[in-house]
Amino acid sequence: MGLFGFFSKEKKEKLDEGLQKSNQSFFNKLGKAIAGKSTVDEEVLDELEEILITSDVGVNTTIKIIRRIEERVARDKYMSVSELDAILREEIATLLTENNTEDLKDFTTPADKKPYVILVVGVNGVGKTTTIGKLSAQFKKRDKKVILGAADTFRAAAVDQLILWGERTGVPVISHGMNTDPASVAFDTVKKGVDEGADVVIIDTAGRLHTKVNLMNELSKIKRVIQKFIPEAPHEVLLVLDGSTGQNALIQAREFTKATEVTSLAITKLDGTAKGGVVIGISDEFKIPVKYIGVGEKVEDLQVFNRFEFVDSLFSQS
Repeated sequence: MGLFGFFSKEKKEKLDEGLQKSNQSFFNKLGKAIAGKSTVDEEVLDELEEILITSDVGVNTTIKIIRRIEERVARDKYMSVSELDAILREEIATLLTENNTEDLKDFTTPADKKPYVILVVGVNGVGKTTTIGKLSAQFKKRDKKVILGAADTFRAAAVDQLILWGERTGVPVISHGMNTDPASVAFDTVKKGVDEGADVVIIDTAGRLHTKVNLMNELSKIKRVIQKFIPEAPHEVLLVLDGSTGQNALIQAREFTKATEVTSLAITKLDGTAKGGVVIGISDEFKIPVKYIGVGEKVEDLQVFNRFEFVDSLFSQS
């Protein structure tokens, strides 16, 4: 069966469908590059390098991948173009492993951390609030007691959207409305989580503050009030990025990791783009685990990230 053959059929089909644009774009370009070629030579590798970069894998990460394949070609003396697909998948999956990307089996939280507090950050428009709603629904489906905090109080739409998700999924939402103190919302959310024995507390935060200093100060304040109830919280700072923006998502990751400690990533909107390779580049540059990916509009289209499944869907010829 090998590394790339053990996934649930339904999840894999949805992932294949969600990454179809990225996959087709990659293989259309690769097909032209290797036309008439039988072996992987310097010309093929040069073409592959350009294709990976234009697939938003990123320059530095692409160079690493090409170097690894060059080493295998040198070691094996001969590599046919038909082998390139499998070799590419193996090397990228290995790279993701080295970048601290972990394979979760399901939407789970540590049993010894209750409530498990997730602080969600990201700029407006990346699907942050929607990701929180889907995440809460996935946890609720697994009999987890979830409480949401609407601490993105600078946007009425964010507060209203989170409340709507709460009503849709039957998950309580703590909200003080727009233009209220985000830290106060976070305080009341975690307090309710502790008082009611919640399994998971998820707190939305502002997507746009005027400067990085403001962002740092706001998040630091939220963390301080949370820690009055749970000294080690937040247990996770989840950065949501829009995969369809390609290298712009990488720039956003760079800014947020400077402003706060990010411990995990969710990359959304991969179904509407040919830029799926950005997941690899972001993971490689920041060494932060990719935990969730979004491959569609439905709740179940927010998937737990598995590097083997992802690489298989992105770089396998159907």
